[in-house]
Amino acid sequence: MKILTEQELHNLAMNYVGKELEAQGYEFMAVNSKLKKHPQFVCLKDKQLHFILVEAICFPRNPHIINNDRAEKMRDHAQKFEGLTYYAAVGLHNTEDPSLPIYLNQPYTITYPGLKEIK
Repeated sequence: MKILTEQELHNLAMNYVGKELEAQGYEFMAVNSKLKKHPQFVCLKDKQLHFILVEAICFPRNPHIINNDRAEKMRDHAQKFEGLTYYAAVGLHNTEDPSLPIYLNQPYTITYPGLKEIK
């Protein structure tokens, strides 16, 4: 079985958050799926720019805890454009045993607490 790479896990998180944003009426202005290049999404909603940092969080890390270093740097950048900044952590773990990695074509579980505004 093939273990998913860090980039593949990031892509899973990006796809999940992208679908959520689309369902909520966000208009995509820019998308960057390169690992560790932020923001991943620059969106427009209600005439307001939104800068969104997406991070795949694998067990045992907690998707409810914000990566402050990255978030604060992105917030400072977004403020130059009068934009709002959000953190979208996507928890991923192997469904059968959370201590195992996520494998290609094997079941996994997603925990997505939603967008958290960075102020």
